Amino acid sequence: MINGKTILAIIPARGGSKGIPRKNIKELAGKPLIAWTIEEAKKSKYIDRLILSSDDEEIITVAKEWGCEVPFVRPKELATDSSPSIDFVLHAINNIDKQFDYICLLQPTSPLRNVDDINNCILYCIDNNSNSCVTISEVEKHPYYMYELSKNNNLIKVLPNTGVLRRQDLPKIYEVNGSVYLNNVDFLKLNKIFIDKSTNGYIIPKERAVDIDSDLDWKICELILKEKLFYKNLGYEK
Repeated sequence: MINGKTILAIIPARGGSKGIPRKNIKELAGKPLIAWTIEEAKKSKYIDRLILSSDDEEIITVAKEWGCEVPFVRPKELATDSSPSIDFVLHAINNIDKQFDYICLLQPTSPLRNVDDINNCILYCIDNNSNSCVTISEVEKHPYYMYELSKNNNLIKVLPNTGVLRRQDLPKIYEVNGSVYLNNVDFLKLNKIFIDKSTNGYIIPKERAVDIDSDLDWKICELILKEKLFYKNLGYEK
């Protein structure tokens, strides 16, 4: 709880992953992928309740082993490739025995995000009296340097020609990295969206913002986490 506002954290983990089969429970640097998110969420001083939303019995079993509550099984029709995320969140809201002021969505595919990222995003949202706040990070490749290809393979600038600009002269551009979504419950029920023009962005560094969507993402996360564990075993954090 923070400033009298209660927070329900939801970890979504369906069983039908195709890019990396069974990735939510695949071992990453010594733990199931989902365990990294469960552990950080359980450290949060603002989260009042942490639950899993999943259709998969094996994922449910692993989540329980790592201390995550599973109050229901997500219906299969809310766990397909085309199922909107808002639908399983509203399902969760309607299938727990207590109502909360805010929903904190924590995707297990963001294992590098830490408890400070979670707490600071929550704090930023509440302090600004915002209906929603999401974590963002600065893009590595600026869209001013990006192109489309025409049918004849000619380069077409994505953004209008602005002349040759130094990177340091360009406006900073950010992307939603998927690490933390925080939404007021009444806002979600009314608008059925996570982000609108009033949404705040909370910046976290790129090295904690990897969203695993490919084998390369997986390898990057594994290297970072193994390095972190190595230094931790030596007696200090990196």
